Amino acid sequence: MTTLGFKPADFEVFKVEGFNERMQQIYAHVRPKLIRLGDELAPELARKLHMEFFPHVAKHARRTVNPPPETWAAFGPSPKGYKRFGYLHARAVVKSEADKRPEMARSLKAKAAQLVKSFKGAPLARYDKWDFKTIPAPEPDALEMFSSLADALNKKSGGIDVGFSWTRMGSLRLDRAELLDAFRELEPLYRVLRSVT
Repeated sequence: MTTLGFKPADFEVFKVEGFNERMQQIYAHVRPKLIRLGDELAPELARKLHMEFFPHVAKHARRTVNPPPETWAAFGPSPKGYKRFGYLHARAVVKSEADKRPEMARSLKAKAAQLVKSFKGAPLARYDKWDFKTIPAPEPDALEMFSSLADALNKKSGGIDVGFSWTRMGSLRLDRAELLDAFRELEPLYRVLRSVT
């Protein structure tokens, strides 16, 4: 089994206090691995999900005071950036600045029952109000969750962040096939979000 290449020390960067100090550690140790992973996974995602994907590694450029509690490689439909669209990173995410959020909300409401069938009880959790301390529990009622996600997208500053995660130890053992499986499981939701972009 080939893991994603992360080591316990990579997680220690999130204990570093101070924005500049943490960012230096992220850029030195974690970001290069995410860039490599993004470049390797984008073609595989495109083949498996039959959609074009462009990898983007978070820069955290808008933060200046509070250090980022997480970082990621995001996969979206544009080579110019990812925040204006729905995107994937083992979670399906739509930021408040994304275009066409009301249209995404309508599509999500219309396809909620179909999405429930597609996910067949997969343990989806919401991360939009995550405290970054404990992994959120899976949502017990998928139909209610998709309806709630649509409501969130309709709010002026609303966004969504839903999907899967792993513990620190689970992340160290995670392999590419498992990660790609997570993306594949999120495909039905991502297709609904992407269908309006």
